Amino acid sequence: MKKFLLLFIIHCSLFTCLNASTLNLSISSSPSRINPILASDSASSEITQWLFNGLFKYDKNGNIVPELASSYKFISKTHLIINLRDDVLWHDGEKFSADDVIFTYNKIHDPKVFTAIKSNYKEVESISKINDFTLEIIYKKPYFKALEIWMTGILPKHLLKDEEDLMKSDFNKQPIGTGAYKLDSFKVGSDIRLFAFDKYFEGRPKIDEINYKFLPDPTTSFLFLKQNRLDVGGLTPLQVDRQIDKEFLDDFQLIERPAFAYAYLGFNLNNKKFKDLNVRKALSLAINRKEIVDILFFGHGQVCNGPFLPGTFAYDKDIKVIKQDLKQAKRLLKLAGYDENNPLSFEVITNTGNETRLNATQIIQYQLAKIGVKMKIRVMEWQAFLNTVVHPRNFEAIVLGWNLAVMPDAYPLWHSDSRKTGAFNLVGYSNKEVDELIVKGSTTVDKEELGKIYRKIFNIIANDTPYLFLYIPNSITSVSKKIQNIEPSFLGIMHNQNDWIKEDD
Repeated sequence: MKKFLLLFIIHCSLFTCLNASTLNLSISSSPSRINPILASDSASSEITQWLFNGLFKYDKNGNIVPELASSYKFISKTHLIINLRDDVLWHDGEKFSADDVIFTYNKIHDPKVFTAIKSNYKEVESISKINDFTLEIIYKKPYFKALEIWMTGILPKHLLKDEEDLMKSDFNKQPIGTGAYKLDSFKVGSDIRLFAFDKYFEGRPKIDEINYKFLPDPTTSFLFLKQNRLDVGGLTPLQVDRQIDKEFLDDFQLIERPAFAYAYLGFNLNNKKFKDLNVRKALSLAINRKEIVDILFFGHGQVCNGPFLPGTFAYDKDIKVIKQDLKQAKRLLKLAGYDENNPLSFEVITNTGNETRLNATQIIQYQLAKIGVKMKIRVMEWQAFLNTVVHPRNFEAIVLGWNLAVMPDAYPLWHSDSRKTGAFNLVGYSNKEVDELIVKGSTTVDKEELGKIYRKIFNIIANDTPYLFLYIPNSITSVSKKIQNIEPSFLGIMHNQNDWIKEDD
């Protein structure tokens, strides 16, 4: 009887193992530190998101909802109470509590810790615990990102409290979190395997394992996708338009949404040529953005109208797409003193390694020639571009891009204080009304009022034309039809991955 029972257990274990579902993904580079407060590269951020949770997160519509928190309440505009879930376990079985949140906050401010998110907490006056599952946070002043800053993944105090230098800790390669998946092991330049956490507070994921195949070459990644060796993968517009067939579409569904990024041609507003609004408006009217999108992305993109993400509270829907008007462009140039006898000429600098932006620059050059503008193009290696052109503001015009956030912060790019060297107002934009609105918005905790402020900022910047806002490419994702319960949303598809089910091969 005992022998039979043992054989039965072994059989069941093998059956479970053989029937474990695996989500096959790819990753093009190795993570540097799998730690939510140190994850500065895309690979680290991607793996970290499976292993750690913040107090809050965005839902599929971009709304802030509790995650490790259970509820919250603003006692006043500067006084926040956060109640925590009492059913959360770390992957090693220890219980999560308010001590972990305070520890994480203190680590972010540790002088030995170098993290890009430190400035997000500049308005926090104090954080303290009322009890093991209740936090009290006092802000120096009302802060529009009072909740967003607590989306950062929380670290386990019980494992890290005695670490002298978090930057060098083994934890960054062998992390323990509260997330839906646990890390098996990690080696640089190797595949990464994650396993479902049985005691995850929102319920064990229905897919047992996630296997990230290490594929540095995009061509190899695309080949793996076509061979059904990946379940999810990104596609370029060229691949969608020219390199996939009916057989591929029988196996995969394509999900498309605007990427959280835009490209722009930025003017050096300290340059005499571009101080004149008529010049900037003329150049804006001379280019055909729709043509650029169609040529570069085969239509898989959209024209960019301004500085904030379409679909968010900050986007001004009343700003119309700028249509090419060569006659009006020539008229404005003439008002600025430029004509056939005195043509406007300037140089645009961009970087190597981004063929799409280079192609966009060449299209703009061709389009501007139609109104007699002579635009030269210089292409530089990325680090040289940053060090000798961008940071010292040594340019007439540049072509670059910015990533966009669900919760925008206009200060780094658009406030006049950010014109100084090392800051990100690269073009030297200055508008007193925009400055005032940015400051007002930073102390506005009411989302509806903040939306009004940011839409006004959007409107003013779009009309001031410090950039030629160019395009927002689409993010195109192919998902195996073996995966069930996919819910495409504004934020993509991973928001409900715990509910995904994969059919047997």
